Amino acid sequence: MADIKSAKARSKNMAAIHSKDTKAEIVLRKALWHKGYRYRKNVNSLPGKPDIVLAKYRICIFVDSEFFHGKGFNDGYQSRKYTSLREQLEHSNHPGFWLEKIQNNMSHDLKVNAELKGKGWKVLRFWSKDVLGDTGRCVQTIEEAVLDSKLE
Repeated sequence: MADIKSAKARSKNMAAIHSKDTKAEIVLRKALWHKGYRYRKNVNSLPGKPDIVLAKYRICIFVDSEFFHGKGFNDGYQSRKYTSLREQLEHSNHPGFWLEKIQNNMSHDLKVNAELKGKGWKVLRFWSKDVLGDTGRCVQTIEEAVLDSKLE
C-alpha cells in the first residue's frame, strides 16, 4: 500500500524522531544532575550506546520509546481497537516492515542488556512516558541501584 503522506511530509515526520537527547532523556538527566549525580551520555564505547552512564557506579541507563522498543508488543497495549502492539502493526500499511523492525529492536535490547551485564554493568531501562509521568520514581530506582553498587 502506498504511503498516504508526500515524500516531503514523511521526511519532516521522520526527522522529528530523535534517537538521542529526547525530552524524556533530558528530563531524567536534569533530575539526576540536580541530585548531584554526574554522568556521561551516549557512550559509544559501551554496547547499545547507553543514554546515561553513571561510570562511578557501573550503571547504564536507557530511556526507551514505547513504540520503537515494543511496549505492549504481545499484550497490555493501551488502544481502544487493539489488544497488543503486534496486532496494531499487523493491521498497519506495512506490517512486514514494522513487525520485523520492532522485533529486531526488542531482540537487540536483550542482547545489549546481556553484553553489559557480562561486562559487570547494571542496566536500567525506563519507558519515556514513565520518565515524563513520574521522574521522581525513576530517580528513586536509580538511587537504589547506586546504593546497591556501593554495598557490593
